[in-house]
Amino acid sequence: MTNTLMAYQRLYNQHISAGPFEQPAEVVQWLGAVQAQDFAGAKWALGLRMRAATDAGVEQAFTEGSILRTHVLRPTWHFVTPADIHWLLALTAPRVHALNAPYYRKLELDRDIFQRSTTALEQALQGGKQLTRDELRGVLAQAGIATAGELRMSYILMRAELDGVVCSGARRGKQFTYALLHERAPQVRHLEHDHAVAELALRFFLSRGPATVQDFARWSGLTVNDAKAGLAAVKGQLQHELVDGQSYWCSPSTPALPDRPPAAILMSIYDEYISGYKDRSAMVAPSYGAKLQALGNALTAIIVVDGQVVGTWKRTLKKDAVVVMTDIFAVLTKAQSQAVAKAIDQYAAFLQLSVLPPDASTHAIFE
Repeated sequence: MTNTLMAYQRLYNQHISAGPFEQPAEVVQWLGAVQAQDFAGAKWALGLRMRAATDAGVEQAFTEGSILRTHVLRPTWHFVTPADIHWLLALTAPRVHALNAPYYRKLELDRDIFQRSTTALEQALQGGKQLTRDELRGVLAQAGIATAGELRMSYILMRAELDGVVCSGARRGKQFTYALLHERAPQVRHLEHDHAVAELALRFFLSRGPATVQDFARWSGLTVNDAKAGLAAVKGQLQHELVDGQSYWCSPSTPALPDRPPAAILMSIYDEYISGYKDRSAMVAPSYGAKLQALGNALTAIIVVDGQVVGTWKRTLKKDAVVVMTDIFAVLTKAQSQAVAKAIDQYAAFLQLSVLPPDASTHAIFE
């Protein structure tokens, strides 16, 4: 299997190049979880995998709660569905707590404070209330819980998310709110640990294959032993291929040579096409060297042509238009350059804005 073929197959299985979904929740369900600390970028990551999606449509799904945003898998936000949020938290929260433990101690956040903060949050949010971080800061202050410093407040709220107390509410303007999880997702699906690991493994390899067990462990936040156990439980439902001594697993319906993906794609920061893998060599040519060092943590939005990263992009929002600035560091053919322009038009259509060319006074911004 060549790197090019592997990249094509990942685009196919992630539903970027084939079979786009109709609803945001369908995308999240298929992928299991979608990294979402950059909210604007995460909405585009869903839209990229949908037919005729708009930013407003994805926002509406978030407002209604058909997709939720919480800390799960790793110490960062992800989109998840109400059907999956409870068992995903039960499976992965203990590992995130272990990673957070040094910060809990440093910030003097102990069991008593977490119990008191949970009580205060539950009382303030009950009955369908949705409050902003600043409003909850006031709630905690009234309960005698110090929240000085953004870091302390962040870890109090993250703990409440990981413990299944709160999750995302609808946005109020551009401010995020929190709501009680049991009110946003009242139907609880419980899975025993081994069953949950197997379920997550199957989702991962079907949606992101060809991938390795190391890719799965990194993405899920699970131990390598748990990742191996999850793979062992579902490998009978997967296709296996050995490449340079490394085992790759994917959906048995993955075509040997899938239809060509869109010639060019603008991908958001932290898109699962990059953040879903420990080894990204199939999509990133080593010759780019320092140009791609920032991709070590997917810390930039990328341009992909025929499955390969060829540059980066940033946006500026105007009143009725968007400016997209590109940094292309590969040599593109005329047809590929035209495809990049078409990809910019696709992104503008998602935002329901026209496209303006960049000028010297433009500065990139992200929500």
